[in-house]
Amino acid sequence: MGKLKVQTDAKIAMGRKNNPDFMKGVDAIIEKAKAFQLGKDAMKVGEKAPHFELPNPKGKLISLPSLLDKGPVVITFYRGSWCPYCNLQLRALQDKLNEIHALGATLVAISPEVPDGSMTENEMSTMEFTVLSDQDAKVASQYGVSWEVPEFLMDHMRVDRNLDLKKINNGNATILPIPATFILDNDGLIKWSYVNVDYRTRSEPDEIIEALKNLS
Repeated sequence: MGKLKVQTDAKIAMGRKNNPDFMKGVDAIIEKAKAFQLGKDAMKVGEKAPHFELPNPKGKLISLPSLLDKGPVVITFYRGSWCPYCNLQLRALQDKLNEIHALGATLVAISPEVPDGSMTENEMSTMEFTVLSDQDAKVASQYGVSWEVPEFLMDHMRVDRNLDLKKINNGNATILPIPATFILDNDGLIKWSYVNVDYRTRSEPDEIIEALKNLS
């Protein structure tokens, strides 16, 4: 599989071709979000990461301290399994998971989806990292990466994609995480981060691996 940016750029280009008006609207929203510096309150390198305890797809509660007991932790916030850009990212991370594990790290992916809706049984069997449910986006907010989805995007989800976020996220219909990735050392200190309010762009897995190498 090629670089993640190549894949996301291709999907953006396809979107511009198939639905140019929508993509122009997204461009405008992203530019406005950047102008208002959405994401500026995200946790910074050197800060202590907030602890959390969230359910996995089977409903088992997983805490950050229990993950840190095993070594460094890579936390990535994503919008949900319905998001094609998120799925590209998660597959790219899965492809690099052996390298992440070889560096002693654990990968955790967090979205607002309800535990029994985050992934299908088939997807759960192929994804070998931890998937957690932050239904009210409270943890995303603690990490400074939650945002209220603009009505333009909400309309697209409801009308064009027939998505019911209120059902998918068990009541939370408007708050999604800004796609972001944080690398924590054994002490829970943030050593590397990537935050971008443009949900169509993500950190490269190779960048994550390089940052993990720098930890050791």
